[in-house]
Amino acid sequence: MSIGSFLIGDDDAVQRHIKLEREKGKKLRKTLWWKTQIQSGVCHFCQQQVGAGLLTMDHVVPLARGGKSTRGNVVPACQSCNRHKKLGTPVETILD
Repeated sequence: MSIGSFLIGDDDAVQRHIKLEREKGKKLRKTLWWKTQIQSGVCHFCQQQVGAGLLTMDHVVPLARGGKSTRGNVVPACQSCNRHKKLGTPVETILD
C-alpha cells in the first residue's frame, strides 16, 4: 500500500520489495543495455561528463517509494546528483 507515494504497511514486505529490486538492479548493471547507457559517462540529471566508472544507477522512482529496477525507471547519475535526489523524484528535486 502507498500513501503520499511512500510505501507503508508491513515493514518486512517493504524490505523484501527493496531487496528483490536491488537484486534485479545488480543483474541489470551487467546487461549490454546498461553498459550502453553509461558509455558516454554523462549524468542524466546535471549532464556533466564524469566518466562511466563514476556513474551510479539511480531509480527515478525510488525503491522505497515503490519503484522498480527496470529499464524505464533507472538512469545513470553522478554520485552528487544521486545523493541530492535521495528518496525524491526528479520533479521534487527540481522544486527543492
